[in-house]
Amino acid sequence: MLSVSDETTEAPVDHTAQRIVFRPDDAGYEAEIAGMQTGFAMRPDLVVGAESADDVVAAVAYAAGAGLPVGVQATGHGVPGPSEGGVLISTRRMDSVRIDPGARTAAIGAGARWGQVVEAAVEHGLAPLNGTAPSVGAVGYTLGGGLGILGREFGYAADHVRSVDVVTGDGVLRHVTRDSDPELFWGLLGGGAQLGVVTELEIGLVPVARLYGGALTFDGRAVDPAAVLRGYEEWTRTLPDTVTSSLAALVYPELPHLPPQLRGSYLVLIRVAFTGSEAEGERLVAPLREIGPTVSDTLREMPYAESPSIHGDPDFPHAFYGDNAVLSTLDVDAAGDILALTGPSATAMHILQLNHLGGALARPAENAVPYREAGWLLRLLSPLDGADVEEHRKVHAEAFGLVAPQTLGRSLNFVFGGSDRPQGLYDPETRKRLAGLKATYDPANLFRHNHSVE
Repeated sequence: MLSVSDETTEAPVDHTAQRIVFRPDDAGYEAEIAGMQTGFAMRPDLVVGAESADDVVAAVAYAAGAGLPVGVQATGHGVPGPSEGGVLISTRRMDSVRIDPGARTAAIGAGARWGQVVEAAVEHGLAPLNGTAPSVGAVGYTLGGGLGILGREFGYAADHVRSVDVVTGDGVLRHVTRDSDPELFWGLLGGGAQLGVVTELEIGLVPVARLYGGALTFDGRAVDPAAVLRGYEEWTRTLPDTVTSSLAALVYPELPHLPPQLRGSYLVLIRVAFTGSEAEGERLVAPLREIGPTVSDTLREMPYAESPSIHGDPDFPHAFYGDNAVLSTLDVDAAGDILALTGPSATAMHILQLNHLGGALARPAENAVPYREAGWLLRLLSPLDGADVEEHRKVHAEAFGLVAPQTLGRSLNFVFGGSDRPQGLYDPETRKRLAGLKATYDPANLFRHNHSVE
């Protein structure tokens, strides 16, 4: 760690002086750029460990003065892809969470994780519209839309944002609301990090203290995975909006650090979250239990604080490549072919996930989250440890090609390492509006180390 002085940079004015700064040869540089994603390296020339909005303003001003691109990272889950040079603003220290129980809101710092927000909210019988993994950065996830475990009932996390504090490309810290600047507010929510660096946002909470949820796990070698998929899809046609669910399928590798019962196993999981009563939840999931025998059934009533157990996402750094397709409808036969393509016969591990959309996710909102008419989200996540990313890309291309007729586009939140393929992140009209905002608030395209429109 060091403090930059005017003598250590070619920029005419170094606004980052006397702040937490790292260069590649400094002790602490590697730790500062490290995050959940280890498969795609971000190697900035300068890392600013921001502790406040003033630090972010200084970092953006420095980058603008030096003509350097800017990236931003809180937890490192959604790294767009490899990058060299420029300035990285690390917001992990800005992790404050303030709950206003009367207003049912949370003020969330740029580096706070969803687990922190959930922990603070449940003390007041409230819940945020968080994603499945407590280790994910809450602000970055919300700026990408924020598909949560209660999404079909309450919509995207972005739909509940009240205000955004953001440093735009001119180095100005702005407090943006729907009333103060409706167009910028619209673009920040769904547009990701391409219009500026968000330092804090205020978001609405929902009065949920408990839920009925968990997972049914089927042995994919004993029960036909295609039959599980078909039974699941048929089940979703009958559901009220208060049920949010997904299906996942994966083959565990033969690795010594895994429990013996998981090594080489092929599992198909159906995950459920429902805010109604336990008795009604049991009635609703009864058709799923009739699909076939399970190796695990964790469906139960639980306090909202235990909701991360529904998906059990990993909380340790690892290398992964991922992409997705937002689908108008689900072609069950095509999805079954993708199950076969990514299942036990595949030469590498792939995790397939289908998210059932609709409900409140389909309701119009004044933000840039696209493809609200979609019925499904198909996701593929492929670990990179010992695997070739180009081989993964070939499998993904074949898989997504099978559902091309139903594909509307892609979800920004679930593009991992795919910055080389920006197509489909927005529909044409949304992309046009974002490009106009980009020209106004970041004409030099400083924030091009994030997913960015031209």
